[in-house]
Amino acid sequence: MRAAREHATIRLIAALVVVAPIAALVALAAARIAVWWHGGFLPLGGGATASNPFEYNLKQYLAIDPSLIRYRQTAEIDVPMRLVRAVAVGPDDRIHVAGDRAIDVFALDGAKVTRLDLDAMPTCLAVDERHVYVGMRDHVQRWTLDGKERVAWPALGPRAVLASIGLDEENVFAADAGNKVVWRFDREGKPTGRLDRRDPEHGEAGFVIPSPYFDVAVGADGLVRVVDPGRHRVEAFTSEGRLETPLGWGTPSFAIEGFCGCCNPVNIALLPDGRVVTAEKGIPRVKVHSAEGTFECVVAGPAELVPAGGLADETRPEFKLLAVDVAADSRGRVLVLDPARRSVRVFEEVK
Repeated sequence: MRAAREHATIRLIAALVVVAPIAALVALAAARIAVWWHGGFLPLGGGATASNPFEYNLKQYLAIDPSLIRYRQTAEIDVPMRLVRAVAVGPDDRIHVAGDRAIDVFALDGAKVTRLDLDAMPTCLAVDERHVYVGMRDHVQRWTLDGKERVAWPALGPRAVLASIGLDEENVFAADAGNKVVWRFDREGKPTGRLDRRDPEHGEAGFVIPSPYFDVAVGADGLVRVVDPGRHRVEAFTSEGRLETPLGWGTPSFAIEGFCGCCNPVNIALLPDGRVVTAEKGIPRVKVHSAEGTFECVVAGPAELVPAGGLADETRPEFKLLAVDVAADSRGRVLVLDPARRSVRVFEEVK
């Protein structure tokens, strides 16, 4: 009996000698993965410190070269809401802001024009010459501009989380972060197709959506730009749903040219000349890129967008309220919906 116990003890010690180093390696790998996931390929010795090589430290990336900031704020419109969710531009460059079970409409000079009262909290919106299209988590509502007529489109299922709406002359595109697909409707609300990246034959799993940010915008060229935030990319699709791979762009990086964190950019807007405005969370930045994705300049950085409380850390429970939405008007002004200040901040390019 004693010999059996001794043999069992020896086997246990041998197992520990083998397992312990493996467990340590697994723990180290997990820590490195966590750093990559939350920080976007954070190199050791970058945000890390000697005492904690895996520290999630963004302070060194907050400063932006002043020569890269080529916009200045020229106006600010206070929005009388507790929680603002989305901004869009309508006819005559009127500014529409969704939040607090309502949509407030403002003129160019900031004067409030009207309010549309909703029956639930809106998640996103888009506006054309005749209608306001409002995302209500699991379905789209179409309102006339005066708010007198409303049509609720069919619900998209229990997993649906509508995050953005884009329009072309014939179609309405609704980006659904829950189902990880962009739904296509005709203007009467009939489903006509979908845009996604799923291709089981070639091992393509579809869009990577780690959080409820999933933006879509339609350009004058007819292409539908869709943010794939988990891949840190902006993809281009035809309205029929064909992925135009060569036209996609974006890379994960802490550098000003790239996108960092788990899922960026969170929102985009298209300028009249086809350039792309991107908004990021984590390190709050609004930037301008060429239509092909080349970084051009910064509209606003952490110095302008971080509240007095400090860096918008993704670990803070109220973080999701600090992700700005963006829009652009016919004059090329960039409109930044700032949830921390509850305002629309108007930025113009410095010529």
